[in-house]
Amino acid sequence: MKYLLVAAHPDDEVLGAGAAIYKLTQSGNTADICIMSGSADARAFRPQDDELAADMFRSFEILGIEKSYIGSFPNIRLNNVDHLELVRHIENAIRQSAPDVVITHHPADVNNDHLHTSLACQAAVRLFQRQTDIPAVKELWFMEVPSSTEWCVNTALNKFEPDLFIEIGKDGLSKKLEALSAYRGVARDFPHPRSREAIEGLAAYRGAQSGCNYAEAFQTALRRITF
Repeated sequence: MKYLLVAAHPDDEVLGAGAAIYKLTQSGNTADICIMSGSADARAFRPQDDELAADMFRSFEILGIEKSYIGSFPNIRLNNVDHLELVRHIENAIRQSAPDVVITHHPADVNNDHLHTSLACQAAVRLFQRQTDIPAVKELWFMEVPSSTEWCVNTALNKFEPDLFIEIGKDGLSKKLEALSAYRGVARDFPHPRSREAIEGLAAYRGAQSGCNYAEAFQTALRRITF
């Protein structure tokens, strides 16, 4: 199977799906990534440009990600970018990657860039309807990013409700934490949701929900089964 992870910023791939991507690639699947705002220039505790790029590609390497499509859209200002530009960037990644499964942010995420990435991705996965030479995406998953997705304070929106759990094991959790540590200035001290303890706790909780030791959770927005 071929997976394409569409994320707003460097580090979202680790926080939202790092362990699952690692387990999938270790099992012989292929994973690519599309980042919208590769510079993340509004980030607190941000390292220098070359350091952030090195951190990002080190994370990709740890998780087994093969190809990357890095956008230069403005950080925390995706709402000011023409929607079609965002969609076309993701469509380009879909066109080149030809994924079976696309993973992106949940649309009720409180982070503005996560929201607009999700909306653009939902439009982009319909590319096969506009271009008949493009294979149809079989599945679309929403991921949860600690410190963002759980902040669904707008009760008019449907919060993240996982219905898909990927068992990651202790090794997958360790690789997730290793990939996160590749990013300078991202992890926080407990009880922050991006602390080691909180990430381990969430993985244990999602595992307990689904009958295993550790898991990452997703919500399926689209699933197409063929016989």
